[in-house]
Amino acid sequence: MNLAAIPHGLTRRGATVRAVVESPRGGPYKFTYDPELEAFTLSKRLPAGLVFPLDFGFVPSTRAEDGDPLDILILADAPLITGCVLQVRLLGVVEAEQTEERQSFRNDRLIAAAVESTLHRRVRGLAELGQGFIEEFTTFWTTYNRERDKDFRVLAVRGAAAAAGHIRTHSIA
Repeated sequence: MNLAAIPHGLTRRGATVRAVVESPRGGPYKFTYDPELEAFTLSKRLPAGLVFPLDFGFVPSTRAEDGDPLDILILADAPLITGCVLQVRLLGVVEAEQTEERQSFRNDRLIAAAVESTLHRRVRGLAELGQGFIEEFTTFWTTYNRERDKDFRVLAVRGAAAAAGHIRTHSIA
């Protein structure tokens, strides 16, 4: 089954959506889903000391400007496993521009909390996580891209409604 093609399931109110985990929180490996193989492949190892701060994956049945499904980062009580499909509550979006080989394009990061989370069950927006969370999050992505000779620049940080709007705009279902 092609996980990239399952319905994203964005609810009418835009509060929840499905997500597919590619790379677990705390891991140094970047996995990528290959729809042709219907499998996850190891795409790279992060530099020594750098690990994913949250579970990283994608929203199925979407296509971002870079041609891949929309990226999503998930707050969960413990690291999730690669290939896990779960329902998440949208918290917001970090809108960003990525530049590589003199080509710039949007590469936004949706942020959500696992619906089945005890630790994050009451979190409804990024503001509740604090400015320090956003700063650490953006520092990770800036460093991650710099190590790959790419530039990552934050354009804006927006709330859950904007995140739902990104899914509607980039839906291919």
